[in-house]
Amino acid sequence: MSSAMTSAIRHYPVHLVDVLRLPDGRRVVLRPILPRDKEMLRAFVRSLSDEARYFRFMSGLAELPEAMAERFTCIDYCSHVSLVAEVETDAGAIMVAEVCYIADAGMPSSCEFAIAVADDWQGRGLGRAMLARLAEHAAASGIRRMAADTAAANKAMIGLAKRLGCNVTRKREDGSLMSLVKDLQPPARHAESTVLAAHAAAA
Repeated sequence: MSSAMTSAIRHYPVHLVDVLRLPDGRRVVLRPILPRDKEMLRAFVRSLSDEARYFRFMSGLAELPEAMAERFTCIDYCSHVSLVAEVETDAGAIMVAEVCYIADAGMPSSCEFAIAVADDWQGRGLGRAMLARLAEHAAASGIRRMAADTAAANKAMIGLAKRLGCNVTRKREDGSLMSLVKDLQPPARHAESTVLAAHAAAA
């Protein structure tokens, strides 16, 4: 493992590791992605329907290239954060959902997000829970705006975005795409800490 990757894993956000209980009673492990998840991620992408893969990558790829899989799993957990949902099966652990954001290099307070949920796991509240968790982490990390483009035909994603408070508009330059934008507020505890610090300084 490279020294750069070793350094990145030292910043692994362990506080994002959690066990989710979905409304239907199913149990999933939510955790930040790791470099060792490369083949699991590729298997997850292969398992998606053609439509689900298109909606996630906006292309007709059938297989996630190894270089792209490495780029999605060997991340810094700062400007690039990715969460996966994992379940145990008789054949071992599998990935059933993935959500991520990548901060804009020119405007670090803004990021682009993406999500994919296995076809059999859609409509169970998993995507909403993961995106909400990702947005909370982004806000706590100083990001104030999350944005994404999705196909106008992706009704499930558009509905999810609206439920999460995103502003949804059709893109002027390409009517087949919808723009999803969510403004984030800093966590309340940050504001409370600022007030307490000001009071302490004035005392």
